[in-house]
Amino acid sequence: MKKMFAVVMAVAFAFSVAGFAVAAEKASAPAAAPPAAPAAAPAAAPAAEKKEATAAEKKEAEKKAKAEKKEAQKKAKAEKKEAEKKAKAEKKAKAEKKEAEKKGKAEPATPAAPAAPAEKK
Repeated sequence: MKKMFAVVMAVAFAFSVAGFAVAAEKASAPAAAPPAAPAAAPAAAPAAEKKEATAAEKKEAEKKAKAEKKEAQKKAKAEKKEAEKKAKAEKKAKAEKKEAEKKGKAEPATPAAPAAPAEKK
């Protein structure tokens, strides 16, 4: 069991060392890149403008999404409030009906209209 644990730990150590090596290599790669020639700068300018435009577009899209989310939350809140209002009204109506039934049982029922005599055959 100890040997198996030692092997697993060795493999994990190897992976972590390899991971650090890869990270160090990636970090040093852009620093080692030679600087761009000044003649290439005008060609790169439209790309920079595109990046700025896409950044502005992203920001605008985020604003729009945020506004839509806020509107959806507002709508959901209004629907919830309406449902609560409806439930409260139903509860009140049920309570009033129950109260009316109690009064009806406590007091003798007043005849509303005399029943029509049944026809004999």
